[in-house]
Amino acid sequence: MSDEYAKRREELLEAEVALTQQRERVAEMRRQLPPGPAVEDYALTGEGGPVRLSELFGGKPSLVVYHFMYGGAQTEPCPMCTMWSDGWAAVASHIGQRLGFAVCAAAPYADFADYGRERGWRNLRLLSADGTSFKSDCESQLPNGAQIPVVTVFTRDDDGSLRLAYRGCAMQRDGVYRGVDLLSPVWHFLDLTPEGRGDWMPSRIYSAAD
Repeated sequence: MSDEYAKRREELLEAEVALTQQRERVAEMRRQLPPGPAVEDYALTGEGGPVRLSELFGGKPSLVVYHFMYGGAQTEPCPMCTMWSDGWAAVASHIGQRLGFAVCAAAPYADFADYGRERGWRNLRLLSADGTSFKSDCESQLPNGAQIPVVTVFTRDDDGSLRLAYRGCAMQRDGVYRGVDLLSPVWHFLDLTPEGRGDWMPSRIYSAAD
């Protein structure tokens, strides 16, 4: 190991530690947010038919819903959302120990469920907001039907009323499009390498040559 490499690696380690500490501070700020706006108890569609938002908590204090980009003006499932969901399907049982978790699309439930079966998402709770204002109200669907990658966190007051505790979007600001990268480890694997992630984007299907 050269002296130059050792020096630069130590500088990088200091930056990595600072980044870890900053993530902890951000997480604490998120936990300390005041009560969010009240939301209605939306009637969505799941495997067994209609299901209320309040029924998705599974006895846990918080509910996380990822807004999958499929349906409305988006006639094909989003490759990026697909990559994320592929990973969540493997860890959903672990997530479920601490919180309620579901993935919701604007597409009709039958179409979304068929896609989930095709991908092998046996452990993911898939929902459809078709025919409701849920995605529009959560700003994950524009008036023209365009879909936005959004994650929402809901809580319940003591009287059972629901609140939006947090909303995060991939597009944080103009030119900043990594707002939900932490939901997938794929990006972080790529960032470990000298070549980085570049302009690579996921696909739903890869050929043997990829």
